[in-house]
Amino acid sequence: MIDLHNHLLPGIDDGAPDLATSLALARIAVADGITHLVCTPHIHPGRYDNTPAIIQGAHAQFVAALQAADIPLQVATAAEVRFGAELMLGIGAGQIPFLGEWQGKQVLLLEFPHGEVPFGAERMISWLLQRNIVPMLAHPERNKGIMRAPARLKPFIEQGCLLQVTAASVAGGFGPAAEAIAHDLLREGLVTILASDAHNQEYRPPILTDGVRQAARLIGEARAEALVSHTPWQIAQGHFQ
Repeated sequence: MIDLHNHLLPGIDDGAPDLATSLALARIAVADGITHLVCTPHIHPGRYDNTPAIIQGAHAQFVAALQAADIPLQVATAAEVRFGAELMLGIGAGQIPFLGEWQGKQVLLLEFPHGEVPFGAERMISWLLQRNIVPMLAHPERNKGIMRAPARLKPFIEQGCLLQVTAASVAGGFGPAAEAIAHDLLREGLVTILASDAHNQEYRPPILTDGVRQAARLIGEARAEALVSHTPWQIAQGHFQ
C-alpha cells in the first residue's frame, strides 16, 4: 500500500517530534502493509514555515535512519499546504512541493482551515487549475463547514478537485459525521485516495487497513484496494523512480 498523506518526518510540524518517533511510526506502517510513503509535512505560514530545503533535510535524516534500522519503507516528500494568499506567492517562487501528477497536471495537497470552507476558495482553485495544478483536498470529510453542509464540497468536485479521505474516518475514528460523509463520498465514487494522515502512535497511527476493510464493504474489495495502491501509485510514482 502507498500512503500519500502523513506526518512522519521528524521535528518539523505537529507530527513525529523526533527521529525515534519517526522510526516507531515507520514500523507501524510496514506492519500494516505500507511499502511507500510520501511524507507531507505542513506548510502553514506563521505556524509551520517549512520550505523544500527544510523538508529535504528532514527526509535525508529519516531515510538514513530507516536504512540503518533496516526498515523496508520507501519514502519521498511533498507537503500539505494550507489555503491562503501565501500559497500563490509560494507557487510563484517555486517553494511548494507537489504530491505528484494526475492527467498531466501537478497535484497539490491542499488543506482548508478545519472550521470552515474559506471564502474565495473557488477562485483560488481556478487560479491553481489555470497554472496546470490540480488541488487534492485533504480530509474534506473532517472539515466542520462541510460536516455542517456536505453540499459545500460540490463546487470543488465540479471544478475538478481530487479528494483525499482519511482511512480512519471511513472506519469511524473521527466520529459519526466524518464517517457518514466519507461513506457517502465512497459510494458516489468521488474519493481519489485513502491516506492515513498519521501524526502519532497513540491516536493517529499510519494504518490504512481498517479503512480499506470498511471501504471494501461499501464499494467492493477491488475498488477499495485501488484507493491505496493503483491510484496513489499513478500520482506519486515519479517520486520513486
